[in-house]
Amino acid sequence: MATGPRTKDTTTVTLGLAQVRLGASAGNIATTTVVLTSATNSIGALANTKFTSMVDFFTLESGYPLTKDASFPLREQAKMEVATKEITPQNLAWARGLDASTGYTSAHSGEINLGNMVAPAYVRMEAVYTYPDGTNALNIIFPRAQVASGIELDFQAEDNAASPLVIEANTADSSLTSGGNAVWDSRPLGRIYWTA
Repeated sequence: MATGPRTKDTTTVTLGLAQVRLGASAGNIATTTVVLTSATNSIGALANTKFTSMVDFFTLESGYPLTKDASFPLREQAKMEVATKEITPQNLAWARGLDASTGYTSAHSGEINLGNMVAPAYVRMEAVYTYPDGTNALNIIFPRAQVASGIELDFQAEDNAASPLVIEANTADSSLTSGGNAVWDSRPLGRIYWTA
């Protein structure tokens, strides 16, 4: 009989990439489930997808020598890092921090101005990861996010370019005077949930 850590449920093992969808934040702010569609809002083929939830802690110590008494959270951040293989006006507009949910409909026609950067637009990010069984899914929603990356195109002789996007979650609860909603009061940065 095998020893060591054994698989308890093969349907929970992840393999492959999540599909990332970007869309308007304001029009969808009151919805806590996936609302962006695969066909319309997917940013297409990706080279990588990485979700990170970071928490910085303060450590309380006392005594001599100092020993740890407790940890307290100072700040929390969540972000999704992806690299899109499809170099379109819309995907580069997202990377530039623009709200590309309207316009940018052509794959080979458009314009992105350089040298006029302003604060990135608030967008909704949904990452839908389908498990290898093809049935179960893990869903990540940032209801009010900003793309904080920029455009980077590394052209290679024998590989496709992949432009990175760093999508950072922002507070979306009712404490905001504009842009938030009470449905996010207990989860101001968004949520992760599973569907079968």
